[in-house]
Amino acid sequence: MNEPRQLIVVDAANVIGSRPNGWWRDRAGAARRLLADLAGLSTRLPETTSIVVVLEGAAKAAVDDTEPATPRMTVVLAERSGDDKIVDVVAQASAADQITVVTADRELRSRVQAPSTDTVGPSWLWSQLD
Repeated sequence: MNEPRQLIVVDAANVIGSRPNGWWRDRAGAARRLLADLAGLSTRLPETTSIVVVLEGAAKAAVDDTEPATPRMTVVLAERSGDDKIVDVVAQASAADQITVVTADRELRSRVQAPSTDTVGPSWLWSQLD
C-alpha cells in the first residue's frame, strides 16, 4: 500500500506577518528567508510530502527565474488576492490525500474546508522550522 500523499499550502503573507521581526521593512527579504527555511524543511519531510508557498504583493520580488527549483516545493505568485490563489491551489490538489493549509486567517480557513483539508496556524509551521 502506498504512503498517503500530503500537501502543505503556506499562506506566506500570514506566516511572515505572525512574527513582529521587522518584516514590513523588507517584504521580499522576509519572503526569501521563509522560502529558504521551507526548502530546508522540505528535505526533512517524507518524500510523499510537497509544499506550495503562495506569495503576493511586494513579497513576489523574492522569486526570480534564476533560482533553482526545490524538488518538493513550489512557489506560486498570486496576481491579485493570495487568499483566492490558495483556494485555487487547494481545489486543484486532487493528487494529495491530505492537505494542510497554514494560515491564521479565519475567512480563508472557512473557504478551504473540505474532507481531506486541515488548517493550522503559523505557530505550527514555525515550530517545524525552529
